[in-house]
Amino acid sequence: MIHDPNEAGLPRDPSQMSSDDLSAAADTDTGAPEEALHLRRIRSFVTRAGRVSTGQRRAMDELGPRFVVPYAPEQPDWDAVYGRRAPRILEIGFGMGATTAEIASHRPGDDFLGVEVHEPGVGALLKLMGEHNLSNIRIIQHDAVEVLENMIAPESLDGVHIFFPDPWHKARHHKRRLIQPKFVALLVSRMKPGAYIHCATDWQNYAEQMLEVLGAQRALENTADGYAPRPDYRPVTKFEKRGLRLGHGVRDLIYRRRPNS
Repeated sequence: MIHDPNEAGLPRDPSQMSSDDLSAAADTDTGAPEEALHLRRIRSFVTRAGRVSTGQRRAMDELGPRFVVPYAPEQPDWDAVYGRRAPRILEIGFGMGATTAEIASHRPGDDFLGVEVHEPGVGALLKLMGEHNLSNIRIIQHDAVEVLENMIAPESLDGVHIFFPDPWHKARHHKRRLIQPKFVALLVSRMKPGAYIHCATDWQNYAEQMLEVLGAQRALENTADGYAPRPDYRPVTKFEKRGLRLGHGVRDLIYRRRPNS
């Protein structure tokens, strides 16, 4: 997330800028050679400065050393990290963590690895973990692509959750969307045969793109004829309820890696 708000006439404080403002500033950046701009990897998220509440900070201080795994360009011993061997589910972009915590509480036999770049969200999930005495979640505060490339072994994940990723709704920003062919190929390489990937979005255009991209990956098969019914394990969030009231349809997509792929 590169931003130079002064040149674009945007607010000077990045914490007051929207994702569209930040990406617009990035799109107008002229300070680097053209070759460097082409080599710079397009990211699907914007780093925002957010306020960490007192409770979130306390949770980070008290629970972070146990449940937050520092990013490192090497694969840890995940069985040792969790203290057991169990099915492992990766969640990318868990936001404020309410869905992650609820799913983990109803699936105590599974281990969850949440990847999120925003500090308030990390603190919020840790706070929920403390309140509900959850021990089957670990957190990495880092870019999901680098985590997948360097910290997750091939064919080691039993599932992947990507719920309501940033839709980047303007057409010129669609290149920033997370669900792209190269990223899906990386995800599939880290999934066990038979493992599932579950995406959800309330943006029709993004749902169509997800259906196209996931459907084009030969190693994946759709578990439904198009969009899937919302499974019982995915709770309806406050955000989702608000969207439904506004007429935003929510679409779930659930694919599995083919056994012999």
